[in-house]
Amino acid sequence: MPDTATLHAAARQPAPAATSLPANAVEIEHLEKTYRAAGKAAPLKALSDVSLEIPRGCVFGLLGPNGAGKSTLINIMAGLVTKTGGAVRLWGNDIDKATRQARASIGVVPQELNIDPFFTPYEMLELQAGLYGVPPRERRTEEILSMLGLADKARAYTRTLSGGMRRRLMVAKAMVHNPPILVLDEPTAGVDIELRQQLWGRVRELNRQGTTILLTTHYLEEAEELCDTIAIINRGRVIACDPTEQLVRRLDNKELALVVSPELEAVPEALQPFEPELAAPNRLVFRYRTSDAPVGRILAATRDAGLEIQDLRTEEADLEDIFLQLTRGAHDDER
Repeated sequence: MPDTATLHAAARQPAPAATSLPANAVEIEHLEKTYRAAGKAAPLKALSDVSLEIPRGCVFGLLGPNGAGKSTLINIMAGLVTKTGGAVRLWGNDIDKATRQARASIGVVPQELNIDPFFTPYEMLELQAGLYGVPPRERRTEEILSMLGLADKARAYTRTLSGGMRRRLMVAKAMVHNPPILVLDEPTAGVDIELRQQLWGRVRELNRQGTTILLTTHYLEEAEELCDTIAIINRGRVIACDPTEQLVRRLDNKELALVVSPELEAVPEALQPFEPELAAPNRLVFRYRTSDAPVGRILAATRDAGLEIQDLRTEEADLEDIFLQLTRGAHDDER
């Protein structure tokens, strides 16, 4: 995705302060985007009837496989792509009717690192602020660098920064015009676990300070850890949008593993109604629906079978299970 300076070329002034804060930071209604390529018989529908509401002050996850339409959606919000139909409002501003205010309401952190190696972080932020038309007296360069843990590198050349610092600098660049909405497109792609944890901490801090964050990621653990609400998009359509905990609960599966003694050669008759798997001579695995709540009956039947429970473990569905189930289901429906 292009550098944030080009994302908002028309936004030369920060968005005026609103008299009242909108309930939703982003509102998308029946959004459509169709690409018509010369020489191709059928047009490509990148987005089809997409409707989303992103509440003010939340961390909102947008997930989907490659080619699902995530980048097209972000590019429409940023003003890089012209929509075919529908409406998009950013901080209450329609992107068609109040273009300048809408674009000034959003900062986009692209996945690709786009940094001039011969500039310092301080110089880069000052240049970025100038491109947005932020007057020198209103710039927060030092404050933003300090907030993102880059104050001690303000005058160092960016080519000397570590990968994690460069990622944080990209976030800093998107914040120079004080946007209430921050879009993070795959912010931790290609970084190690330690750097990912550091970036998570920065995202949480920005959100605590009131920034609404839209996060796209391929790391489902990241979405489950950070996001209040998650939407899953597949083949240009929103196939799920729920609070994270509620979304995970949609997959009503659970697993109970018991380590028992003495060792078994076969499943005891008392346990056969639960259809467990004898994974090892001393390990039974039960799979069941959470809503059936059979754990008490399983444990009672295990004791009735004359077995001693030495250890037990339960495992619930996670976001990865949900993602795979929903996207596979969408593919099956189209066949």
